[in-house]
Amino acid sequence: MLKINNLSKIALILAMLFIGCKEFIEPSIERKNVVLLAPSNGAESIIYNQTFWWEVVEDALKYRLQIVSPGFNNTVRLIADTVIKGNKFNQTLDPGNYEWRVRAENGSSNTHYTSAAFTIHPSSMKLQQVQLTLPANGASTNQSTAVFSWAKLYGADKYRLQIDTNNFSDETKLFLDKTIPGLEYPVTFSRNKVYQWRVQAKNDVEESKWSVVRNITFDNSPAAKVVLISPANNVAVTKPVNLKWEALSTAKKYKLFVYQSNGNTPYDPTFPLTLTATSYAFADGLSGEKLFWEVRAIDGNGNVGPAGEVRSFTIQ
Repeated sequence: MLKINNLSKIALILAMLFIGCKEFIEPSIERKNVVLLAPSNGAESIIYNQTFWWEVVEDALKYRLQIVSPGFNNTVRLIADTVIKGNKFNQTLDPGNYEWRVRAENGSSNTHYTSAAFTIHPSSMKLQQVQLTLPANGASTNQSTAVFSWAKLYGADKYRLQIDTNNFSDETKLFLDKTIPGLEYPVTFSRNKVYQWRVQAKNDVEESKWSVVRNITFDNSPAAKVVLISPANNVAVTKPVNLKWEALSTAKKYKLFVYQSNGNTPYDPTFPLTLTATSYAFADGLSGEKLFWEVRAIDGNGNVGPAGEVRSFTIQ
């Protein structure tokens, strides 16, 4: 029984060592293959917006995707040559013949390319959908102006951009409804809100489906005011001084200011410091020196909060 227990312990130790080694020694993926899922080799489609999809390769960190027309042996156009971390990629294409390939990569090795050829046939614009580019879905900004952009759709000569703050429930009361010839349009936000946007392609006789709806949040309101905890104001302290303040639920970072004895000159060029923690060990300062400090919050949009309480302390 003792021997069995010892064997179990040895097996456990070896397993832990194997896992630990794998974390530090990157496995080679040279002998692995990428399995392409869609569009498959020989596929034919009338949909211009294609999703390129492949199986995940274990131990791969990224993938290099290339798309050409009509093929890699007789390339006329390079459509895409990009490195991505996921296993899906969207691209809007014109009718024609194409070939695509993918290889998996990590920091020290890569697989061979796997390729597939496919054809896009001309079809009605009514079956197509515009691919949105920027801003990304769920984006958040404190900049009052944003540029909205989308991919060109074959057969279109203009595009209709709609932006709303009420999920397009009433198209007579939209924030923006604009038809333009280009592939981008700058928009200035009027209020701190969540905006929804979509695009439709058009020509003189047809119009496409609406794109998917994306959201963008505009918020330039200042972050909340920070409440200081310790040390108390105007006290004598020993080094290092633990400067501490209350956490704010809306804060992503904090700006710590430490001033010289005049109360407005930064203690040294490193200040203000940007921190994610809610405390800082201040180890500088001379005995008898009086210093001042304050903290301001920074929210997820980069909005800096107002000045709060300024406290002082004297180094013992």
